[in-house]
Amino acid sequence: MTDPGNQSNTTSDSDPWYRDGLQFTCSQCGDCCTGDPGVVWVNDEELQAIARYLDKPIGEIRLFHTRPVRGRVSLTEYQNGDCTFFDSQERKCTVYPVRPGQCRTWPFWKSNIESSRKWNEVCDSCPGAGTGQFFSLEEIEERAGRVDI
Repeated sequence: MTDPGNQSNTTSDSDPWYRDGLQFTCSQCGDCCTGDPGVVWVNDEELQAIARYLDKPIGEIRLFHTRPVRGRVSLTEYQNGDCTFFDSQERKCTVYPVRPGQCRTWPFWKSNIESSRKWNEVCDSCPGAGTGQFFSLEEIEERAGRVDI
């Protein structure tokens, strides 16, 4: 007889609370691009992609759309907290196809999935969180591992 504790498809107490996966589909509402001020970390590769997408010199992107924060680079935002690449009239991201990794991995940030309570807070504020496309444990952890937020 096989010991059920040794089966590879069993879960353990050390598995994260989201071991059965989570759902998310971006509704492109723009809520994560607006509101309270914050940071959107970007690296050189992401800035190059944005510059190519907008057909602008990289220097212009750095000058008008980035700022130094705690030894790193963040996108700038308007005084009301909206991201510099958010079009408030259209309610959409103007660089969505090449948005930074931080934006691409939302809402699967370590800070958002550290507990079911935190995830429920995300679901309360983001209309796409908790609905739509299914993400497996492996997919969630891969995304969470891309950024340190």
